[in-house]
Amino acid sequence: MKLKLALGLSVCASPALAASGPFFSLYNTNFVVLLGFLVFVGILLWKKVPAVLGGVLDKRAAQIKSDLDEARALRDEAKALLASYEQKQKDVAEQSARIIANAKDEAHAAAATAKDDLAQSIARRMAAASDQITSAEAAAIAAVRNQAISVAVAAAGEVLAKQSSPASASASIDAAIAVVEAKFH
Repeated sequence: MKLKLALGLSVCASPALAASGPFFSLYNTNFVVLLGFLVFVGILLWKKVPAVLGGVLDKRAAQIKSDLDEARALRDEAKALLASYEQKQKDVAEQSARIIANAKDEAHAAAATAKDDLAQSIARRMAAASDQITSAEAAAIAAVRNQAISVAVAAAGEVLAKQSSPASASASIDAAIAVVEAKFH
C-alpha cells in the first residue's frame, strides 16, 4: 500500500505531465528520471532499507529514552545531594552560632572572674600596704621612744652627776636601770 501511494504521488506531482511529446518514451528525459527514481525506491524497498532505518531510529529513540531516564535519575540524586548539603550547612551554621554564644558567655565569665581577682588582689595589696604603714609607724614610734629614753637617761645621768655624791649617784643609777629594765620587759 505504501508503494502504491508513493508511486501515485510521484506520478501526480511529476513535472513530466507538463512536457511535450509522448510521456512513455525513453526519449523523454522526465520519463527516464521517473523510471530511475522508481527503480531506486524499489531497490530500497527490496533491501528493506525503511525497516532498517526504522530499527535504527527505534534503537536511537530507546537510547535517547534511556539517557533521559538516567538524566532524571541524576537530577533527582543531585536534588537529594543538594538538600543534604543544605541541611548540613544549616546544621553547621547553628553549631557555629552555639559555639560563638558559648565563647561569648565564657568570655564574660572570664572577665567577671578577672574583675573579682583584680579586686581581691587590690584589697590584699591595700591590706599589705596598711600593715606596712602600721608597722613602720610602730617602728618609728619605738625608735623615737628609745632615742628619747636614751637622751633622758643621759641627761638625767649628767644632772645627777652634777648634783649628787658618788654614793647617791650609784643608788640613782641602780634605780634608773631598774625602771628602764621594767619598761623594756
